[in-house]
Amino acid sequence: MIKITLKDGSVKEVEEGLSYIEVAKLLSSSLAKQCVVAKVDGQLVDLSDKVNHDCNLEFVVKGDKEAFDVLNHSAAHLLANAVFDLYPGAQFGVGPEIEEGFYYDIAFPEPIQPSDLAKIEKRMQQLSKANIKITHEVMNKKDAHELFKNDKYKTELIDAVEGDEVGIYRQGNYTEVCRGPHVMSTGVIQHFKLLSLAGAYWRGDSKNEQLTRIYGTCWFTKEDLEKELALIEDRKERDHRKIGKDMGIFMFDELVGRGLPMYLPNGFIVRRALADYIMNKEYALGYKHVMTPSLGNVQLYKTSGHWAHYKDDMFPAMELDDEAYVLRPMNCPHHMVMFKSKLHSYRDLPVRIAEIANDFRFEASGALTGLERARAFTQNDSHIFCRPDQIGQEFKGVLQLILDVYKDFGFKDYKFRLSLRDINNKEKYFGNDDLWEKSENELRSVLKELNADFYEAPGEAAFYGPKLDVQVKSAIGHDVTLSTIQLDYQLPERFDLTYIDEQGGKTRPVVIHRAILGSLDRFIAFLLEETKGVLPLWLAPVQTKIIPVNLQYHQEFCDKLVNKFIRAGIRFETDYRDEKLGKKIREAQIAKVPYQLVIGDNEVANDTLTYREYGKQEQTTVTVEEFIKMIQDKVSNHQ
Repeated sequence: MIKITLKDGSVKEVEEGLSYIEVAKLLSSSLAKQCVVAKVDGQLVDLSDKVNHDCNLEFVVKGDKEAFDVLNHSAAHLLANAVFDLYPGAQFGVGPEIEEGFYYDIAFPEPIQPSDLAKIEKRMQQLSKANIKITHEVMNKKDAHELFKNDKYKTELIDAVEGDEVGIYRQGNYTEVCRGPHVMSTGVIQHFKLLSLAGAYWRGDSKNEQLTRIYGTCWFTKEDLEKELALIEDRKERDHRKIGKDMGIFMFDELVGRGLPMYLPNGFIVRRALADYIMNKEYALGYKHVMTPSLGNVQLYKTSGHWAHYKDDMFPAMELDDEAYVLRPMNCPHHMVMFKSKLHSYRDLPVRIAEIANDFRFEASGALTGLERARAFTQNDSHIFCRPDQIGQEFKGVLQLILDVYKDFGFKDYKFRLSLRDINNKEKYFGNDDLWEKSENELRSVLKELNADFYEAPGEAAFYGPKLDVQVKSAIGHDVTLSTIQLDYQLPERFDLTYIDEQGGKTRPVVIHRAILGSLDRFIAFLLEETKGVLPLWLAPVQTKIIPVNLQYHQEFCDKLVNKFIRAGIRFETDYRDEKLGKKIREAQIAKVPYQLVIGDNEVANDTLTYREYGKQEQTTVTVEEFIKMIQDKVSNHQ
């Protein structure tokens, strides 16, 4: 008999050789219906595997994240099975589960189109209804090579497996190299949808051939699938690339270059408002703003260490007149040189240098995603040069600034990730034990003092110091890093930065790298998706639309209103087109203008304004002065 210890701590004895699904049935018929895979001594295994030793046993059931992952991994195999049946000669790469579904990378004999997904999905449904048993076996590599001799991708995967044996899964006429686990039969895989096609380099290497990646999602119930598909549709509506185009925020053009955004007039207004907003806050906190060149001598980046560690992500050097220059990927080297250019006393510190800086990184073309990931971007960057005894107070000041900014924008769903060094692998980190322990403890204590919701991530620190990343949950469910604070002991060393201490000797400062809005471009992308383009009034490129009912009788009043708005600093547009009033109002709504002003006889006669706020039906009539004050008050309060 075999002893199994269940999750609740109880111990059961079962016959050796029973499958885990049979054990589940002995425990509870309802459990057997809900379980997807088993977890034996912490490792996931197939329900068809046999009990052969005393163990800790847990059943993973529908509703568990691990069950969802196994279901989607199995759905990826079902997809491959369907392609195997429909496209003779196709070769198969990998098909893993991902956060919200699955994908499979396949080399098709001929290119397929999005319209072909329906045919593949239909075959998957047929295979699901056939309820084909999924079986697992272990095979030696020699036999596995013979089995997959016509699929070069599978043979490469076999070679990559450690040891002399590989896992093989079979379902009907389809065989797959995989370590599993999987659901017991294709009949479990019922509620799925193929979503899209994309290109993907084999094993993620741009030097390899490009395969066709098919994305899909699979759920245990029809209701959950429908919820996911509705969420996917909402994400399409929130895509900042679509919203940015509709609102005239930014554009790209191949003639200019991939990943090089151009801001249109409306977009520049948003960008400038964000830059002014954060610079004003920084100025009030003692930051000094600077401007440095968007390129630098290669020697600058050799000194900083970026050339050795970051060269592949930089644009290539430009060699002219025996000098080599490169577009900068970050701003810290320039700021180090700026600090070093004059003598500093301990009384001068902290020195807070800030910049709205243009940076450039040669992102892979497949990774480019609108403003979210581009090759040219603008950072709200700063470097604080401080004494070691000032680390805690400076870190606290930056953290309070982050919380203040997030309050202005209404961000609530976020967490702080404190990235620490790996104490079991100290040699990969710069500095000494005392310095690291003191810094990590200071950062931790500040977070606790401010009651910040944080979690620790050992081993995730930068090699030059611990850091704090702010992870914000976006409207489409993604974790986005918006803000970051990093301690740096290395750059002061590499640039030989010093200040005169109280004893008159030279001492190294500590550098705090920090970005509040991070990349302005990525921040704009985030805001557009969060708000679906309904930006707060203070950021809206057009704050109000002036719409006369009859241009002949009402234009003079509108023109006077324009002059008042200009003096008051209100951003506006006039709609003097010869169109029906209803169409003008509808188009103002589509453009998501916060306030629409309809000017008719009553407004002209009484020197008033009748406005409708975006998303609302009711209309309100106020004096011109009251409307101007309302707009100005909301803007000053970042509403």
